[in-house]
Amino acid sequence: MASEQPLLEVDNLKVDFHTPTGIVRAVRGLSFTLGRERLGIVGESGSGKSMTGRAILDLIPHPGVVSADRMRFRGQDLTAMDKGARRKLRGRHISMVMQDPKFSLNPVETVGSQIAEAYRIHRKAGFREARERSLAMLEQVQIREPARVYDLYPHEVSGGMGQRVMIAMMLIAEPEVLIADEPTSALDVTVQLQILKILDDLVTERGMGLIFISHDLHLVQSFCDRVIVMYGGKVMETLPAAELADPAARSRRHPYTLGLLECLPDLDHPRAKLATLNRDPAWLA
Repeated sequence: MASEQPLLEVDNLKVDFHTPTGIVRAVRGLSFTLGRERLGIVGESGSGKSMTGRAILDLIPHPGVVSADRMRFRGQDLTAMDKGARRKLRGRHISMVMQDPKFSLNPVETVGSQIAEAYRIHRKAGFREARERSLAMLEQVQIREPARVYDLYPHEVSGGMGQRVMIAMMLIAEPEVLIADEPTSALDVTVQLQILKILDDLVTERGMGLIFISHDLHLVQSFCDRVIVMYGGKVMETLPAAELADPAARSRRHPYTLGLLECLPDLDHPRAKLATLNRDPAWLA
């Protein structure tokens, strides 16, 4: 039996910014495939994680330049599409949950009207159907009293509730791929777990592909199936998430991955001083 076609195929993705002082290479030749799985992308700030997600969605602003040998969604060549075709794909088939909902939601519209608008645009539905689907979606992301929350403005909801609203908005059109860019970084640990449980349930239930962008190795190794480790815009290695915590696999790990792991505090094995991360310029050669 033939294997299922990947949802997303990316080969040699590059993102460059042409500045007066030279070219800044934000992403350097990234390649990966995504099936119906949870793929984590980890690395320090500035490693190119978020730029990768934005490049897939054609959201890189000027003076950024995106190029790739291949970037396909379900066999469709994204690099050959014009801006209009990419815009139709965005939201309906590939969605992205940003890091902080306060900067993603329109402050002068109720959260419910924004979710309903996303449904109307992508599903060509009427106002009544959009409202009913929005209320059902708010319930799916475990918001109590969805009818009350529907009429609230973004400043009236907490950080955790705002992130649930963003997830509802991004998933209401039933996309096949969701890119989650540090969706839990601004939340406390308890709310983090709730958001991850919601994402896990929805992704599993719908058979979606998830790209989970994070700097938290503990989170990624417990939540994802595979992990891409990035440094300076380049992939250091790709590995099964379970191997991050496997002592027997340490000898196969890239020095940068080992460095990230050594920098993590461990309550079971306390150290007087955490390791310092060493970076080798040869890794970017």
